Amino acid sequence: MAQSFGPTGPQPFPQDWASLLVLVPHPDDPEYGTAAAVAKWTAAGKTVCYALACRGEAGIAGMAAAQAGAIREAEQRRAAALVGVPDVDFWDFPDSNIRNTPELRAKIASVIAEVRPDVVVTIYGGAQFAPDVPNQRDHIEFAAAVADVWDALEDPPRRLFQNGPGATHVEIVDDYLDAAVDSLAAHEVYLSVLDPHTPVREQARAVIDMTCPTLTGRRVAGFILERAADR
Repeated sequence: MAQSFGPTGPQPFPQDWASLLVLVPHPDDPEYGTAAAVAKWTAAGKTVCYALACRGEAGIAGMAAAQAGAIREAEQRRAAALVGVPDVDFWDFPDSNIRNTPELRAKIASVIAEVRPDVVVTIYGGAQFAPDVPNQRDHIEFAAAVADVWDALEDPPRRLFQNGPGATHVEIVDDYLDAAVDSLAAHEVYLSVLDPHTPVREQARAVIDMTCPTLTGRRVAGFILERAADR
């Protein structure tokens, strides 16, 4: 049975906000499901900022960490610019060893206090994306840290979402799929090493097709409402 909008399916993503902060652990995390929605939001005049816990320095096989981190930072900045995000903040937590520590929670809290977003979107924190498709520990720990910070804030952002399966809310992104492909394809060196046998744009298109599924005939980006402020 086809999933639908409304009482028996995901709700439309709320529009009563002006600024949104995307908090993720690694470069390219925003491009796996969120970028199409970001392109739509920025085109509508909304402000979106990205903050990343690391520079992805462990993400390119056979490449020294300093070189890989510099490449992945530059690719992420290009990817963000293609969907209308000029503000990308990189932290210096260790790629592949990001944990829900007091230091990470303090950094998350300070960035939320500085940006003061209406909405926060973070990485999916569940144990697996689907049967036999486990999540990364960096993702799980980072998502837990964001939720812990939100719970501790006296005046948290209005809503906290994760981007991932089991969406409670969706943004229709039919007209923004090409922008999302362009954004992911900006991670050219990373993707070319990850799968040297498949052209980068072909890889990017396959990912966007997977992460922006069809719902009642429309392509959507899905989000899970984790927290909502009582105000």
